[in-house]
Amino acid sequence: MNIDEVRGLSHAELLKELAGQQRGMMNLRFRKATLQLPDPTEIKNTRRTIARIRTVLREREIAEAIQS
Repeated sequence: MNIDEVRGLSHAELLKELAGQQRGMMNLRFRKATLQLPDPTEIKNTRRTIARIRTVLREREIAEAIQS
């Protein structure tokens, strides 16, 4: 998920996507620990997607605070 896709989501959708990505990250960690993860770059990509979502949420929070 690239940054343009993340910015196109609403606040509720971002929170839902963040929860899903975090759940997926936990599953990837379990699969890595049990040596069942065929592509270790999935962890890196998921971690970056979580960071993108958090960044957009924080940007919106700051913009809302400035407007108030």
